[in-house]
Amino acid sequence: MTLLRHLVLTGSVLVLCATGALAEVVLNRGNNGDPESLDPHKTSTIPEANLMRDLFLGLTAHDGNATLIPGAAESWTVSEDGLVWTFHLRDGALWSDGSPVVAEDFVWSWQRVVNPETAAEYAYMLAPILNAEAITAGEMPPSELGVKALDPLTLQVTLKGPTPYFLEMLTHQATYPVNPASVTALGADFTKAGKLVSNGPFVLESFTPNDHISVVKNDKFYDAANIAIDRVNFYPTEDVATATRRFEAGELDMTLDFPAEQYEALKASLGDKVKVGPLLGTYYYGFKMDKEPWSNPEIRKAVSMAIDRDYLAEEVWQNTMLPAYTLVPPGIDGYEVAPPDYAAMTQLDREDAAREILERYGYTEANPLKLEIRFNTNENNANTAVALQELLRPMGIEVTMINLDIAAHYAHLEAKGDFDLARAAWFADYKDPENFLSLCITGAGNNYTLYSDATYDGLLGQAGVESDPAKRMGILAEAEEKGVVQDLCVMPLMFYSYRGLVSDKLQGWEPNVMDIHPSRFLSKTE
Repeated sequence: MTLLRHLVLTGSVLVLCATGALAEVVLNRGNNGDPESLDPHKTSTIPEANLMRDLFLGLTAHDGNATLIPGAAESWTVSEDGLVWTFHLRDGALWSDGSPVVAEDFVWSWQRVVNPETAAEYAYMLAPILNAEAITAGEMPPSELGVKALDPLTLQVTLKGPTPYFLEMLTHQATYPVNPASVTALGADFTKAGKLVSNGPFVLESFTPNDHISVVKNDKFYDAANIAIDRVNFYPTEDVATATRRFEAGELDMTLDFPAEQYEALKASLGDKVKVGPLLGTYYYGFKMDKEPWSNPEIRKAVSMAIDRDYLAEEVWQNTMLPAYTLVPPGIDGYEVAPPDYAAMTQLDREDAAREILERYGYTEANPLKLEIRFNTNENNANTAVALQELLRPMGIEVTMINLDIAAHYAHLEAKGDFDLARAAWFADYKDPENFLSLCITGAGNNYTLYSDATYDGLLGQAGVESDPAKRMGILAEAEEKGVVQDLCVMPLMFYSYRGLVSDKLQGWEPNVMDIHPSRFLSKTE
């Protein structure tokens, strides 16, 4: 090789490197914890949902603004009565192994979700589909689900009643397809790195527990040419103080949380990189309803009255949360429910009323009611638990605490393990009160408290077939009045704001009330 030719080639390489043509674009995301599963039908937490959104694609999807867009289906129609939906899948769409994505994949996958043998956490989400509830209850075979493939690219879904949120529901991972051939051949191993066949914008490359998960751009995805990120590393960031330091050091491009007590200091040092805004989410605790004394609604009410929600929101969470007495957060058009009467009382009056109830059942500071609370580990949850301990002690309630990492905590709750009072949270999967209120339906996978009430279930069922929007909202409000306000099927404490840190190197991060930010809509500059 001549010296001139060597210089020309070397110069070309330098130019390519300088312009970034050869550089891999890597997005480093804080993700609050490791997933318990990478099977979309067995996931339930926010960290899992973030991963599923990158790996799989449902019939519909959300863009970076949380606006509904076509997903695996490029178009759809609905019958005049709102019961029959026909979806037209994208011609030429492929699984990551190169096989075509067809309507029968959705039929097979949805039958898998409602099959009680799958034990899908979100099986109840498919309840609007004809026969889904009877199948999940073991009363009908999965083949009777109201969904069928009319041809390879046409899927027909029959509902039991008009469902205003149906298209939004289809953005949720419970409705994502899995690859039938892969699941059949590999069983539970189909989710392993190097084996997971997915239809989303990214594919799973590696999973190192307690370290990171790497996904890389799926070159078979229909819109791969418009994806700017080559690799996404998801880091488990339950320790939000450590995550904040890693962000400040440039090791993370975005995080989902930061210590609430650092809000003002972070705003001063990071400016617009600190993101806080309204979010459809509720922070709550739940009593285990199948054990004494928590099966007593008066005891539950006394504990709820004794908790100063203003203190939690303003002092513990530094005004990045709002006090909550109802489960459904504000911001859903057409929906309103009255909080409990004690919400209008002063905190001192609430405490006096709570003390009277507890003393009636023999609980005093001399004979305390023993209460063990469980929560998933991070600084904000720990600070909240300590605050609850201090708030309840003067009421004659002796609080002890157990904390686990997020995967272990929710695994315990999902297995219906023993507890007295457990922390949980719910963020809207779709913008409808039903999404929150379904938490308290008898037998629902996310009904950790084991609340069961025929009146409540009946109201949710009635709302599910009501075609008049205003009447439907009224029925849902009646259900919340019964199940949440009166019975405390869960005990709401605060409404969330989204709270995170975002590098100014990222483009495409848009604030939204769902706090979802799919990696396919992000880009990064150095």
